[in-house]
Amino acid sequence: MKAIPQYHFYKTKYGEELLIDVVSLSSIRKYLDRDPYHILSYFDITFITRGAGFLTVEGKPYPLAPGDVVFSEPGEIREWDMKSIPEGYALIFEEEFLSQFFNDSSFVAKLSFFSEGKISAKINIAPDNVRINDLLMNIRSEIDNSRSKDSHILRALLYEMLMLLNREYLQAHGPACLHKPGRHTARFIALVNNNFHAHHDTSYYAGILCITPNYLNEIVQRTIGTSAKRYIQNRVIREAKKLLTYTDLAVAEISDRLHFENPSYFIRLFRQHTGLTPLRYRNDEKR
Repeated sequence: MKAIPQYHFYKTKYGEELLIDVVSLSSIRKYLDRDPYHILSYFDITFITRGAGFLTVEGKPYPLAPGDVVFSEPGEIREWDMKSIPEGYALIFEEEFLSQFFNDSSFVAKLSFFSEGKISAKINIAPDNVRINDLLMNIRSEIDNSRSKDSHILRALLYEMLMLLNREYLQAHGPACLHKPGRHTARFIALVNNNFHAHHDTSYYAGILCITPNYLNEIVQRTIGTSAKRYIQNRVIREAKKLLTYTDLAVAEISDRLHFENPSYFIRLFRQHTGLTPLRYRNDEKR
């Protein structure tokens, strides 16, 4: 059975737990040769410095050139075009690294390039944007400094980087490209992303948020334009599409993994959302 390879954060790479790193693309080429498509368990911001290539994120291919910055979230499927891997760096971090500092579990999800309403996973920053380029090298230097690895300094540097990139993203794509969910909706989205495999009912999430299912549907509809129930179903179907495309799991196994009562219900829901049966979708994707 083929499974989607997953890359995990090497937390003790530097001899102690450190939930942030900067790695060169050349240093991970050997892993990409083995697993050109994969899932990350952490956040990744890839900076292209030289060369060209393609990186596909969640099925959308992005041509790469110097100055490009590509954003990836945990759970997203990425695939590199192995014909040409450009040069650059990946700034990677665990959400926990920042949440410990800000005491805000939804901080990262509120960033424009990691928000639910984003329209692109890429921006291009000017080659002469010295501030961002220097900041990336400062983070790398701070990590490499064996005498330091001061987590407070690294958090401050990462925060500055995220805020600068957030501004660049909004300038590139405009604030109108984003939905700005309120507190309950932001928490709902985070909860769904963490629990959609096992929990498909709106009442489950409403209970955690201490609100009624009707009110949850109302506020989610108002902020992101779809009901809470539909949002959950969309997230489940998106995962099903990944499993159909990138694994050899049988439809019944996918149904079981996504906690459907039976394969028939899974097939019916999948067809309602896509107009295709799971097997037809798989065959079309692999042509």
